[in-house]
Amino acid sequence: MVLNQATLKRDGVQDFVSLRATALIISAYAIFIIGYFLCTPEVTFEAWQGLFSNLAMKGFTLITLVCIMVHTRIGLWQVLTDYVKCAKLRAVLGFVLNLMAVAYVAIGLIVLWGV
Repeated sequence: MVLNQATLKRDGVQDFVSLRATALIISAYAIFIIGYFLCTPEVTFEAWQGLFSNLAMKGFTLITLVCIMVHTRIGLWQVLTDYVKCAKLRAVLGFVLNLMAVAYVAIGLIVLWGV
């Protein structure tokens, strides 16, 4: 039995920390990919496939995909609650956009682990 209902709700501090943590991971991934492009003289399919066949790169990409989804969900919640006043429209938009974020991660996993 839940005695404190506040534990089921999201906290502003939790959202703040989650956004900053996910932004750091997404930024680190982007910097790594940019560095890879700058340091690799010719990016061919074989080089790209070799990069993503590494288990560490697959793990880093998986973590980044999940971080993108978390970052998107929090951002969507903030934008929709601020700018969409109709509760039904906000619920439908939130559902559709969050479903798209989950689909993005699912498709990313299929592509990532298919290499």
